[in-house]
Amino acid sequence: MTTKTATVETDGTATGPSRRGWRELAVPRSTTALNIVGLLVAIVVLYAVLSGTARGFASPANQLGLLRDAALIGVAATGMTLVIIAGEIDVSIGPAVAFASVIVAKAMTAWHLPTVLAILVTVAIGAAWGGVVGVLRARFKVPSFIGTLGLWNILGGLALYTTNALPVPFSPRDRIMNVLSDRVLGIPTPAWVMVIAFVVFGFVARKTAYGRSVYAIGGNAPAARLAGIPVDRTRILIFVTTGALSAISGVLLAARLGSGNGGAAGGLEFKVIAAVVIGGTAMAGGRGSLFGSFLGVIFITLIGNGLVLLGVNSFLQTVVTGAIIVLAVLINVTLSGRRALAGTTTD
Repeated sequence: MTTKTATVETDGTATGPSRRGWRELAVPRSTTALNIVGLLVAIVVLYAVLSGTARGFASPANQLGLLRDAALIGVAATGMTLVIIAGEIDVSIGPAVAFASVIVAKAMTAWHLPTVLAILVTVAIGAAWGGVVGVLRARFKVPSFIGTLGLWNILGGLALYTTNALPVPFSPRDRIMNVLSDRVLGIPTPAWVMVIAFVVFGFVARKTAYGRSVYAIGGNAPAARLAGIPVDRTRILIFVTTGALSAISGVLLAARLGSGNGGAAGGLEFKVIAAVVIGGTAMAGGRGSLFGSFLGVIFITLIGNGLVLLGVNSFLQTVVTGAIIVLAVLINVTLSGRRALAGTTTD
């Protein structure tokens, strides 16, 4: 019995043997590509269905609102994609975004910092709390789910405690915040920020040693360590990046609301994780793409917007969203399992 030779695809996954058997014919060459094609089809179908059934869906105002909603999920999803590719998880996104909105608002009002400095301080603090989780994971082997779950409670509690659960308004005449909440070339500024984030981290993931290290660690961390990859440092940097991106989302949220709000962004972490998984990133790590996550963000946002316009009960919206997440994970795990089976076939 001879083991077939494996190659490496552009998505970082080991591909199948050179001679195809019946299992390979049943499994696409790349599950990431399959997810992307499936999502493109699903998005086109959603647009067609909602345009005909949901009143006002196709209006320019609603489309711009879609982009704003997508940006809040999308900016955080760029960092989350790297986290999940590395085989980790971050469930603290929602409170992190809310607390960041409070920090930037307080920095502008109570601390009397210039807006630019207030934003920089907020992003630095976000990177710092991400770094704490990264150190806990890398140096003390605390599972990332436990570490970020603790952070979820800490940041959520601090956001409400420091504001007494009340909004922290800032001047409506602040120029920078007005730019962040307005449009550039007719497109909402947050949407530009989201696109830039996806392009930058897409490049980082594909074209840099750091990005390849993230895939390697997610695929097989012990082997990556033996190959000389700085696993601990990479893990810390991943969570630092996610914390900073969550803080940027918080700044965009504050600009949109005109205030910091400790109770905002509830459940955002689940939408972000769902978008990344629906985009084809494997929960087990080692596989995924930023473009897939981008499409996942659009898909999740379309579902949410469509349910609202169709007048679906808000509680049922949560049910539908949860069902979609479970279905997406089921498909993801099933495809990954079949892929692994095909890749280890021998003859």
